[in-house]
Amino acid sequence: MTDYSYTQNRELSWLKFNLRVMEEALDESVPLFEKLKFLQIFCSNLDEFMMVRVGGLTDLSMLKEGQEDNKSGLTAAEQLQLIFESIQSMDLYGKKDQIFKKVEKQFRENGYYNLEIGELSKAQKSALYKHFKEYLLPILNPITINSHRPIPFMENGSEYILLELEKEDAMSYGIVAVPKFISKIIKLPSSTGNYYTRSSRVILEYVEECYPKSKVLSKTIIRVTRNTDLSIDDEILYDEVDYRSQMKKILKKRKRLQAVRVEVDKKAKKKFEKLICQELNIDPIQIIESESPLDMDYVSELKDYLSEDFIANNSYSNYLPKLGQKFGFTDDLIEKLNKRDYLLSYPYDSMDSFLKLIEQASTDPRVVSIKITIYRLAKNSRLVDLLCRAAENGKEVLVLMELRARFDEQNNLDYSKILFDAGCNIIYGMAGFKVHSKICLITLKDKNSWNYITQIGTGNYNEQTANGYCDLSLMTSNYEIGKDAVDFFKNLSTGNLNGTYKHLLQSPSSLKPTLLRLMDEEIKKGKDGYIFFKMNSLTDRDFIDKLKEASDKDLEVKLIIRGICCILPGIEGKTENIQAHSIVGRFLEHARIYIFGRENPKIYIGSADLMTRNTEHRVEILCPIYQESIRKRILEYMDIQFKDNVKGRKFGPDGNLYKIEGEEEINAQEYFMEEEREFVEDEKEKSSIFKSVINIIKNLFR
Repeated sequence: MTDYSYTQNRELSWLKFNLRVMEEALDESVPLFEKLKFLQIFCSNLDEFMMVRVGGLTDLSMLKEGQEDNKSGLTAAEQLQLIFESIQSMDLYGKKDQIFKKVEKQFRENGYYNLEIGELSKAQKSALYKHFKEYLLPILNPITINSHRPIPFMENGSEYILLELEKEDAMSYGIVAVPKFISKIIKLPSSTGNYYTRSSRVILEYVEECYPKSKVLSKTIIRVTRNTDLSIDDEILYDEVDYRSQMKKILKKRKRLQAVRVEVDKKAKKKFEKLICQELNIDPIQIIESESPLDMDYVSELKDYLSEDFIANNSYSNYLPKLGQKFGFTDDLIEKLNKRDYLLSYPYDSMDSFLKLIEQASTDPRVVSIKITIYRLAKNSRLVDLLCRAAENGKEVLVLMELRARFDEQNNLDYSKILFDAGCNIIYGMAGFKVHSKICLITLKDKNSWNYITQIGTGNYNEQTANGYCDLSLMTSNYEIGKDAVDFFKNLSTGNLNGTYKHLLQSPSSLKPTLLRLMDEEIKKGKDGYIFFKMNSLTDRDFIDKLKEASDKDLEVKLIIRGICCILPGIEGKTENIQAHSIVGRFLEHARIYIFGRENPKIYIGSADLMTRNTEHRVEILCPIYQESIRKRILEYMDIQFKDNVKGRKFGPDGNLYKIEGEEEINAQEYFMEEEREFVEDEKEKSSIFKSVINIIKNLFR
C-alpha cells in the first residue's frame, strides 16, 4: 500500500510555486517594471503548464486504464479536476487581478497611464476611433457563428472578441480575431503625461463597426490555451530515418490541438459559457475569468514606450558578469586548464570564458576534435558560429542535437542545418530518450598520446539564459573524466544507453542506482549521515521514499528546490528531519548539486533533477567534483543559499511556502553579486598598483 501521508501531487505543488513567482510583484524591494515582468512570467508559466501538463493529463484521461499518480493516488481525470479547483480555491486569477491593479497604480504615480476606454479624453477618444477606422478595421475578419457556420479554429494563445448578436429578432454569435501582427500597445496623444492603451481593448470597444446590421447585446475578449504535449516518440514510431521531416510535421500539428483552458475578460462567462463549452468541448470549470489583461505579452512591447530614465530607475541595475575570476581575454585557457580545474558560476561568471575556450580550441593545432550535446541555444548563437569555425578549420566536430527540446524544436532544426552545412557531424538524439545532458569534450594530441578537456554543466549552452540563470559549469583536464566522456560520446553515437563509466553518472543507466546507493551509505551512518541536494524539482517516488527513510534514521536532510517539491517536510514521524527551501529572485535558480556526507563529502553536479523523466527517461550526466578549492566553493555556495531568508522560502508540512526567520537578512543572489563587485574592485586596485610599479621601474632606468 502506497503511503501518501508525506507526499503531494506535483501539479498542486507547481501551482503553489507559480503563486510564489507572482508574489515577487508584491515585494517592495523589487523595482516597479520588474514587478510587472513577474506578473508576465507568472502568466507565461501558467500558459506552459496548461499546454504541457494539463494537455498531457487530458490525453491520459481518455485512456480506459490510466495510471494513478504515485504521489497522490489520483487518476489523470481527478488531477485535472484538482488543478482547476485549486486555481479557484487559491484564487490565482483574483490575486493576479489585485496585484495588477496595485502595480498599475504605481505606474500612474510615476506618470504612465494604461487607460481604460472610459478614462479617455474627448480628443484621445476621437484619435483612437480614427486609428481604429483607418488602421484596425480594414484588417479585421469578422465571422458570424450560427447553425451553418460553426465557430472557427481559435489559435493557441491568441485573443478573440466574442459577441452576442441580434438581427431581426434572430440570435447569433460573432467572433473577431485580434491580429497577432499588430502592436499590442497604442500610444495616446497627450501634452501632460504618458498615456497608452492596449489594441485588444480598442478592438473590443469599436467591434460593433464589424457588424453594422446587427445589434451587439454583449461582448468579451477570450483567449484559448491548447494542448501542445505531443508525444514525439509515438508520432515517429521510433523511426529515425527522416527525423527532421517528422519533426516539421509535428510542429505543424501542434497548432491545432484540443483546448484545455479558456480565459474570459471580466464577467461575461455566463453569457458565453454554453457556446464555449459546446464548441470547444470543455467543461465550465475550464473557463476562467480575469479582470486584468489575458495576454500579458504586451509587457515586452511596453519597454519601448517607457523613457530611459524610467527604465533605469524602475528596473534591476545593469549587471555584467565578469570573465571568470582566473581568466582574461588573452589567457591561454587550454594551458590554464592543464594545470587545474575551473568552475564557472553563472550569472556571476560570464559564459564568455567557455566560449573563449571553444574559440581557442577551434584554431589550436593540438585540438583534433570537439564533441558536444546541445539542448537549447540562444538566438544568434555565438557557440554555433564557433563550432562552424572549428569544422571549417579542419577539426572534427560532433554535435548531438536534441530536436525534442520543447518549444525550441524549430530553433534546433535550423541550427542543425547550419552546423551540418559547415561540416559538423550531427546526431539527432536517441529514440525514446531525450538527451538533456550538458557535456563538451575537447580532444588534444600530445606527441604519442591524447589529452582531454571536459566541460560539464548544469545549464544549457545558451549565452542569453546564462546571464539570468544560476548554473555551474566545470571545466577539467582530468584524464579519467575525459576518458569517460570519450566513451559517453562513443556510446551515444552507436545508440548504447547502458555504458559504464568510472566517474560520470549517466541516466537512464547508472545515475539513479548510484545516487540511491550513496544515500544508503549516509543512512547507515545514522545521525552522523548528511544529505544536501539542490535541484529544480523533486518528483521521483524512489528518491522521495529514500529521503523519508533518511529522516527516519535521524539524518539531517537539507533540500533547495526551486519549483515542484512532492515531499512534505516536517511531518512528525515521517519527515521531521527534512528541511526544504526554495529561492525565487532576480535570477532563475537552475543548478543541480548533490552532496553526500559532512567529512570529505562526495559532491556531484550536472543536468539531472530528481524527476522520473530525468532519472529514467532522459540521457543525463552528473560529474564528481574532485578539486578541493572547487569543493569548498560549492559547499559555501550551498550554505549561503540555504541561509537566504529574503528571497528564500521554506516548504511547510502542508506543501505551502513560508517566510524564513532570521536575525540577519541574507539574499543569496545579492550576496554573490556583491562578492563579484568586490572582486572586480580588487582586480582594478591590483591592476592600478601593478601599473604604478611598472612606471616606477621604468623611471628608474631612464
